[in-house]
Amino acid sequence: MNFLIVDSLSKSFADKVLFKKISFSIEKGDRLALIAKNGAGKSTLLKILEGKETADAGRIQFDKNIDTCFLHQEPNFLPDDSVMEALMRGETKATKAIKNYQHWQEKANHDDSVSTLTQFELALNTMNELDAWDYENQVEQILSNLKITNTEQKINTLSGGQKKRVAIAQILVQSPDFIVMDEPTNHLDMEMIEWLEEYLQSKKITLLIVTHDRYFLDNICTKIIELDNHQIYPYKGNFSYYLERKAEREMMEASELEKAKNVFRRELDWIRKQPKARTVKSKSRVDAFVAVEEKARQKKVVDKINLEVKMSRLGGKILELIKIKKSFGDKIILDQFTYTFKGGEKIGIVGKNGMGKTTLLNIVQGTETFDGGKIQTGETVLFGYYSQKGLEIKEDMRLIEYVKNFGEFIPLANGVTLSASQLLTRFNFPPEQQYSFISKLSGGEKRRLYLMTILITNPNFLILDEPTNDLDIITLQTLEEFLIHFKGCILIVSHDRYFMDRICDSIFSFEGNGIIKNFPGNYSEYREWKDEEEELEKERQRDEQKPAQSKSVSSSPITEEKRSYQIQRKIDELEKEIATLESEKTNLQQDLAKQDLDYERIQQLSEAFALCTKQLEEKTNAWLVLQES
Repeated sequence: MNFLIVDSLSKSFADKVLFKKISFSIEKGDRLALIAKNGAGKSTLLKILEGKETADAGRIQFDKNIDTCFLHQEPNFLPDDSVMEALMRGETKATKAIKNYQHWQEKANHDDSVSTLTQFELALNTMNELDAWDYENQVEQILSNLKITNTEQKINTLSGGQKKRVAIAQILVQSPDFIVMDEPTNHLDMEMIEWLEEYLQSKKITLLIVTHDRYFLDNICTKIIELDNHQIYPYKGNFSYYLERKAEREMMEASELEKAKNVFRRELDWIRKQPKARTVKSKSRVDAFVAVEEKARQKKVVDKINLEVKMSRLGGKILELIKIKKSFGDKIILDQFTYTFKGGEKIGIVGKNGMGKTTLLNIVQGTETFDGGKIQTGETVLFGYYSQKGLEIKEDMRLIEYVKNFGEFIPLANGVTLSASQLLTRFNFPPEQQYSFISKLSGGEKRRLYLMTILITNPNFLILDEPTNDLDIITLQTLEEFLIHFKGCILIVSHDRYFMDRICDSIFSFEGNGIIKNFPGNYSEYREWKDEEEELEKERQRDEQKPAQSKSVSSSPITEEKRSYQIQRKIDELEKEIATLESEKTNLQQDLAKQDLDYERIQQLSEAFALCTKQLEEKTNAWLVLQES
């Protein structure tokens, strides 16, 4: 059963082609993801599906017997509505039945005519058929899971994350058959994302999703369609499967293009040698040559972004936070928070929305005051701040003009100096796009331009607040590689678990009431530890609820034994890793002491020695933390 059929759809804006004669379908039970680079037409396609944009050609057909809902990237509410009023504006069978029942019930109280009573009875039957009586309980359950407690609060007083949760609740309480979701995880904290994943999997709702969240894609999607070079490429499987098949497809396309070029060269030589008067057989070969020429002259567009920029030198003293205190009224954000940053640290910040993560970023770079404590910043530290707000400029400026504000020429790490135009090209803004107005860029393209302007200031301490929002997967992968090899410090707030796993070597966890825990490891390791801690806490609470007699033989020693075992297991792992690194460090020292080394070999060994020393220090610090726990 097809919920949606898209047949030979085409769309262009002036001379920019987005897609040509694309076709795909979504069947009941499919959880399909749409993947494309920024500016390829994802948002336009969703607008066409919703009827907010018209296609140039083609056909779209939804099943008329199903309820379809659209979750927009930026929620659009009536500002004066309360949360509950916003939730009730949905137009599904259940909400329509409730409104219809309430209407005829009120009318029947004042009018006992046959026609009115008949309509009231029909409305009553519809409520029974849809089991709409339980609708309020369903709403309350979903609101509870999404941590929406005050349904009388006005929409215009909510934060971006709260509005996104209300938008998700508005969709889910309608229990639609089919949901089209545009970046559903943006502005959600990790706890909410993980709950949403579990909910969508358990309800088996048919989905069409646009998202850059790769763990979300892996856990939710059963099919992927890629919009690339104006065409659709389908894949049956999750994101990991898609990456494998995409690589195979690109290799095959490259091979076919090379074969076409070889045939073209051979046929071109034949064409040049032929006399003007040709036989019928020759003419057919000439006609075939035209098709070969068209294929051979195709250019494979490589969506490569080069983030290589120069980093300012970072001195020995970087940044020290000493007993920092910060509150907003009765809400404590930081309570005696102390930390000394070391060179090359990549720290991720996690916690529920509203805990103060962005406040900490602002305090670090000196744009927000604090109530007590002291901050000491090294003289060589140059912050680069990538905020959630993105570009804050007049959008009637052209790309090239905007970049030239930072300089006509920009130095790179390898000593090469690029013009503003060359730099834009490296960030995947081709010359024909550079004289376009910034207002013409897609949301993701604007974020990529913003990222570029941050990096070309040559920072050595990057502060990134939700850097993955709206970026396509190609840009994300390139940004990850850049950050992995970035030799300065990085402080990241992000809900993208895949991104945090690849980049971070430790985690600041905002626990509430000003408490911040420092965990050595990436997000998945932190999450595993957190789950274990929560399970231990549940066991402790169960033990406390047991009768006094059973407490004498309670499982608290077992709990302590389990805790000790878990910590000891981690300590044992670290001790093995430390021993390996110490051995490696000794071998590198011996190699460096040799007399017959050339300059290149000395440089290689020095870099390896520095990396080994850094890793050894990190593992030793982690070992010390666990010994004290």
